[in-house]
Order: sequence, then structure tokens, then C-alpha cells
Amino acid sequence: MRALVLGGAGFIGVHMTRRLLAEGYEVTVVDDFSRGRNDPELSALDVPIISADLTDPRAFEEIPHGWNQVYMLAAVVGVRNVEKDPARVVRTNTLALLNTLDWIQPGEKLFFASTSEVYAGGVSAGIVPVPTPETVPLMIEDITAPRFAYAASKMLGEEAVVHMGRAKDIPFVIGRFHNVYGPRMGADHVIPELSLRAIRREDPFKVFGTDQYRAFCYVDDAVQAMLSLMNSEQAAGEIVHIGNDSEETNIGDLTKLVLRVADHFPTLDVADAPAGSVARRCPDLTKLRALTGFEPVVSLEEGVRRTFEWYRGRA
Repeated sequence: MRALVLGGAGFIGVHMTRRLLAEGYEVTVVDDFSRGRNDPELSALDVPIISADLTDPRAFEEIPHGWNQVYMLAAVVGVRNVEKDPARVVRTNTLALLNTLDWIQPGEKLFFASTSEVYAGGVSAGIVPVPTPETVPLMIEDITAPRFAYAASKMLGEEAVVHMGRAKDIPFVIGRFHNVYGPRMGADHVIPELSLRAIRREDPFKVFGTDQYRAFCYVDDAVQAMLSLMNSEQAAGEIVHIGNDSEETNIGDLTKLVLRVADHFPTLDVADAPAGSVARRCPDLTKLRALTGFEPVVSLEEGVRRTFEWYRGRA
């Protein structure tokens, strides 16, 4: 089995590549290295690496065909990145995917990484239930809000994969990630950000949106779900939620967990959640379970501990 991981130098990309290698796949990574080139964990995987800007259609001239599986993980993510340069988010996420769809050939099965953000506006508007199934309508509550550039780019991505995939006879799976976390995901996400500030022993310790609820999914579980979906004939052509619905928690309790793992007990300075942040997010995993038998394995406490230890080792 041969697998191509587009965006393979990113957070989920490296974890996915490592798992594919462990399963006996022959793997090639493609990335533009916008996160930087000094990456010992990627180098340690010892896989062929193609440096390419996927927003340029000419870049695909250097990428061969003949893959059993293609994982499209390349995207600009992170609330701070999105709010800082929403135009870049739209351009990068859209062009990279459309070029991939033009390039891919029948027989090469595609996984497209989407997000729970595509329906978050419906949750905020009170028309989408939580836990949330795949059948809910997609909605952007305020198209002028910078952070919705990411959701809009992924909505377009889902539409493009479905319709271009059908037109070209490309088997595909669309996976909507729900708060996936773990080692090497950068500093602009809540668990790494809390961990890094705990490592610095901040006191008082600022916390935003303590009353917001999330269901966090450790990256190893997300990778298992992705692989299971790509190896399931029944999952072809489906949109499937990926996450962990077993330990929904609020940000206040998550903060206390991180601080306990860090053995740091500062005074908490509670502030409102960032504007546009959905109050509650939790996937309905009925479809994922039916297609693959998936069950999350890594508990929130264990996942937070692994993540914290990884960041402490590099602080």
C-alpha cells in the first residue's frame, strides 16, 4: 500500500505518517514547510519528502501518481492565524484543495480533512443540536467575521470534494475533526497554550471562556479513525465526524487538569471567551462507530499528560 500525505509536516500529518509506516505503508510527504524546516520528528521518519506549494498547480508536476490513499491535510489552521490573515486562509485552503482535485486520478482514494467549524454557526444560532450528527445544515452566522474564513474555506472544500470526486470517479472520505490535540501542534491551541503558560509558571493565570464546553480528541485516536475510514469500503463517499464524545469538559475544568498535571496552582484570572467562539462542541459519533467500530482509547487526563510532557521537554 502506498500513501501520500499532503501537509505531512504538519501536526496531524506527522502523526498520520508515523502510523501509516507502522502499518507497513510506503509513505511520501508533501509540504510547503511554512511551519519551518527544522523538524527532527519528521526527519526521524525517514520518508521521501517533496517540498511544494500546493496553491501553485505547477507544483503537482513533481508529484507522481499511483497512490492507494491520498491524505489532504494541508491547510492554514488556528484561530490566531485565521484572524490575522483571513484572506490567506481562503486562498491557501481553497487553491491547495482544488489543485489536488484537478491532479488526483481514479483509483487514488482521497481523505479530506474538514472541521466542526463548518456547522458551528448553526450551534451558536440555536438550530443545530449538540452532540452533533453529520446531517445538520451548515451555516455561517456572520460572513464578515474574520474567524469564519476558515469555516467557509472548509465548506467550499467539502462541496468540491463531493462533486468533483463524483465527476472524476474518485473515492473519498471527508472527516470533520473535533478539537484534536496532542504533541507538536504548535502554540495557538488551547491545550498547548495552557501547557506552555503553566510551564512558565504564570501567576495569576488568565483563562478565557471557562463556561465553554468541548470534547477533546487525542491525536492517536483521530489517526486511528482516519485509517479505519480509509480502509472501509462502506465509508467511501461519506462525511464523517471524528472526535471523542466520551469526556466532554468545560474550559475551566480543563485548565484545572492542565495545572494539576503541571503541579502549578496559581490564582485564576477568568475572562470572557473570544468573540465568535461556539459555546459547546461535541460530535455525535454514531456514524463513525457504525462504519468502523471506532472507540476512543486515550482519556483526556492521559492525553493532556502526554501533551504537557512533550511541551515541557521542549520548553
